[in-house]
Amino acid sequence: MAQALTPTGLGFHSQIDYAGSVKISSYAVARMMGTWQEGPGPAHQRLSDRLRLLILDGRLSLGAALPSERDLATVLGTSRTTVGAAYRTLVEHGYLATRARARATVRLPQDTPPEPPAGGDPMTIDLSFAAPPAPVEILHAAFAAALERLPHHFERHGYDRYGTAELREAVADWYQRRGLPTAPDHIMITNGAQHALGLLARTLLAPRDKVLIDHPTYPHAIRTFTDAHARLLPVAVGASGWDTAQLQAAGRDAQLAYLIPDFHNPTGMCMSARVRHRLRLACPTIIDETMTELALDGAKPEPFAAHMPTAVSVGSVSKSVWGGLRIGWIRALPSLLQRLEKARPATDLGTPVVEQLATAVLLNRRQTERPDTLRQLRSQRDALRKTLAEHLPDVHAPQPAGGVTLWATFREPISSRLAAIAPDYGVTIAAGPRFGIGGAFERHIRLPYTLPSSQLTEAVRRLTQAQLALSQGATGTHGPAPVA
Repeated sequence: MAQALTPTGLGFHSQIDYAGSVKISSYAVARMMGTWQEGPGPAHQRLSDRLRLLILDGRLSLGAALPSERDLATVLGTSRTTVGAAYRTLVEHGYLATRARARATVRLPQDTPPEPPAGGDPMTIDLSFAAPPAPVEILHAAFAAALERLPHHFERHGYDRYGTAELREAVADWYQRRGLPTAPDHIMITNGAQHALGLLARTLLAPRDKVLIDHPTYPHAIRTFTDAHARLLPVAVGASGWDTAQLQAAGRDAQLAYLIPDFHNPTGMCMSARVRHRLRLACPTIIDETMTELALDGAKPEPFAAHMPTAVSVGSVSKSVWGGLRIGWIRALPSLLQRLEKARPATDLGTPVVEQLATAVLLNRRQTERPDTLRQLRSQRDALRKTLAEHLPDVHAPQPAGGVTLWATFREPISSRLAAIAPDYGVTIAAGPRFGIGGAFERHIRLPYTLPSSQLTEAVRRLTQAQLALSQGATGTHGPAPVA
């Protein structure tokens, strides 16, 4: 490249023109492109495929004005002819709009997605979502009990920014059972963990503040912090886990940290007790505990806040019970919760009461602790790893201690191209760059083991076919699926 790129979160060096469209610089696009030059097929096709994935991924926003062919070619170190051919391909397929003497702007095609290949299974196996199915009987009983309790709330207005007393007490007791003294006034109930994270980001961050993150990490956390105009400081989660010295050094330069120490998404790793004891960050720290209940090998980890009392804990029942139960919480000092309570009306006025009452029942009955589900997940994890070893022996997928996903590593950086072509073979996957910044993790994909073993086996078989087609020069007609 002609110039070194400065890390700026996802790299959006952009400005707003007088018509209101976002102009994205060639350096920002280059940073997001990653290792697009590698792989089979002509350069213009690889370039158009990567740009299309960035559009479908939401990293190139609708209406954004792309850099000129000349500017992008210079920064990418390629020819203007290559960039021009890539742009024309995107225009032909409805991903760019052009007009005379103006930048090409991002759009989405209105066409119906193409059908699967002839003879293929029309039922696509979705490996982009990492969430277990609902426990029907347990949920039914919890909501039945909640409806019996609901009339006690009818005389109130129903807008409670902190949450119902029943659920705040139940969450506090959940922490108490895990050895972390907690009172109900340390708890705020939210509409899921993602809502909690967004509320914290809006309250704690100013534009251009630095946020320390695991690398890789949860994709929607990356989006939350970049939407808050923060700059990201990634610290690698390596094969041996978290590096205390690197985290503490980055923490001295950050205004906020976000970590997933409990069965990390996407790697499934669990931060050791030794690191938890030693780690002290100089900045406010958010700990994502959504996977805490999903210990597959060994006991549940101790709460991070037991060693860092100022840590802000975020939890939910989306992974331990069901993603459709949109209940989460924040455990923090009452002084911070007061700030959050004042900021909350900008986005919502409280969490639905019936769902809160049902979640309180689940926590009080300890039904977020589900041994049968853990046994099933363990069996499916082992089946997925066995199938990968049989069909894709070159793929390395370490056994995670818990959670719901494998972090699989290919020999070659094919992740985004594989995600683009996989739907043509009846399977959708979450490509590695979704979990990082700057185009990182092109050799990785996240593979959940929340589906039955038979479906996982078939999904790997289809993925094997897609990889073979990719090695023979095929390109995809779909884009990446949403990630959860």
